[in-house]
Amino acid sequence: MTQQDHTNSSDAFLRVLRGLLRPLVRAMIARGLTAPVIYSLLKRVFVEVAEESFRLDDKPLTDSRVAMLTGVHRKDIRTIRAQEDGAPAEARRKSALLATVIGQWMSHPDYLDNGGAPIALSRTADNDVSFDTLVRSLSKDVRPRTVLDELMNAGLIEARADMLHLRAEAVVGTATASDKEVFFGANVGDHLAAATENLLADTPPFFERSVFYNQMTPDAVDQIEAAARAQSQTLLEALNRQSSALHREGTDEDGPRERYRLGIYFYRATTKEADTPDPKESDET
Repeated sequence: MTQQDHTNSSDAFLRVLRGLLRPLVRAMIARGLTAPVIYSLLKRVFVEVAEESFRLDDKPLTDSRVAMLTGVHRKDIRTIRAQEDGAPAEARRKSALLATVIGQWMSHPDYLDNGGAPIALSRTADNDVSFDTLVRSLSKDVRPRTVLDELMNAGLIEARADMLHLRAEAVVGTATASDKEVFFGANVGDHLAAATENLLADTPPFFERSVFYNQMTPDAVDQIEAAARAQSQTLLEALNRQSSALHREGTDEDGPRERYRLGIYFYRATTKEADTPDPKESDET
């Protein structure tokens, strides 16, 4: 690739990034974040990604090498490398544990009735069917009471007649701002990570498809959205049950461990004149 080709490619990708950044900037402004704050964060992320993904012979990069790759000044690189920020990782671990507890409650045979619905649980019990035993089966590092308090504060569990009941809201997720932000970061982050791998690889390694139509009536989109919600929820619940069973089967096996995330989304917006002119068929990408 010539220098001119590289410049043209970079300019084209900048236009792509502008479109990607618009909804993110909307969220930033809504959360009170200003451009200088984001500039500082962006420099940190540039340095972190360079260190993680662009090492030579698996050796740590020098400040000069990082500066050349990222354009970040060496003084800033030294400052960034001297700082540690474990808060985001801790928030992700907390959110993951809460989600796993809910997921097991909704899928493990011990916690389901004959119709496959989650049963009410006692806080503690002499047998293995209780909220405490559920949490301890997933983590020995966090007290069940702490998990219970978090889930009740999020409105996902309610206590009635000394029994704990999983609320319907648990199926669609917590409504608290902090947990919604953690989910936003993890869900959108994994989607972007998969899309990035597909963009950079000669053979896209991850499944990534969509169907889209323009020039549909609002009533028609209402029908498609309702069908998408129902079918997607059925798929996610089925995969949750299968994943739970496979997770239990592999608990005692040695070897490496991996994680996965399947995300499904639906988006609608008013069609603009500048959109693709009146397509009649669905497209998959």
